[in-house]
Amino acid sequence: MGAISVVINTLNEEKNLPRALASIKNIADEIVVCDMHSSDKTPEIAKKAGAKVYQYKRTGYVEPARNYTVSKAKGDWILILDADEEIPRSLALQLKEIAESGGDPSTSSFGKLRTPLRMTSKRKRDVADYYRIPRKNVIFGKWIKHSRWWPDYNIRFFKKGHVSWSEIIHSVPITTGTGLDLEAKEANAIVHYHYETIEQYIQRLNRYTTQHAKLKVKEGYKFVWSDLVKKPIDEFLSRYFQGQGYKDGLHGLALAGLQAMSEFVMYLKVWQGEKFPEKNIKIDKVVDNMREAESDVHYWQADSLLKEVGGVKNRLKRKFKI
Repeated sequence: MGAISVVINTLNEEKNLPRALASIKNIADEIVVCDMHSSDKTPEIAKKAGAKVYQYKRTGYVEPARNYTVSKAKGDWILILDADEEIPRSLALQLKEIAESGGDPSTSSFGKLRTPLRMTSKRKRDVADYYRIPRKNVIFGKWIKHSRWWPDYNIRFFKKGHVSWSEIIHSVPITTGTGLDLEAKEANAIVHYHYETIEQYIQRLNRYTTQHAKLKVKEGYKFVWSDLVKKPIDEFLSRYFQGQGYKDGLHGLALAGLQAMSEFVMYLKVWQGEKFPEKNIKIDKVVDNMREAESDVHYWQADSLLKEVGGVKNRLKRKFKI
């Protein structure tokens, strides 16, 4: 019991797909590609690599097609891979060992696993039905090690029948059985070549915010103007300060700003969905909201500076044994 089916969903991925396929040639017993009617050579590249290729309607995001693609796979184990990702050799060998052992990572020679996500009393420890794998996001040419982009755990490796997806964009998969995390280190991480340009980021931002706005409305959210102030600032603070995005340099600052912009646009699209109702907003109310946000900014500035200065002092003390 150890056959692995690698499942890849695609749409116009002729540039990225060869890299993804090359990274799995020593692990995949079967490759299943589900293409959303690409207008480039994606299907031909997949077929040439020996993949089974299926078609699925374009939906704007991948989740609706996940279950369909997995249903076409025959392996005991499923590895979910996006076309703009690759599996390093160290991770491929570890996943192969886990599959051959029937899900017992204690036989793996590639390091420890984190605490089980879920454990049933009838199962022995360290035997898992699904695994969360860390993901190394390369954005604008740099591995983003902070900013809430690492370790970016995703459930990507599982015994068939234990993981399924809803049709909600960026939703967490539905699982049954026991789950484990692979240790958050580079050797265990899927490499994700994420946003390459600002234009690409904004293009996806437009698509994703449309879906997220619809989901907000479906959940019962009604537009509140103050969220145009609070939510983007909260997002920036959580990325840049709380998520230590400042340690990613200019990349961290840029990404915190872009993520904040994404929140701003998403809430504007909810307003748009309500047909742009007019609302007279007194300037003092706007100022009050900005002052509250400013207070949050000062808190996180002070917190981060204290941690950084304190950390430097402690390192110097250890170095010189003060």
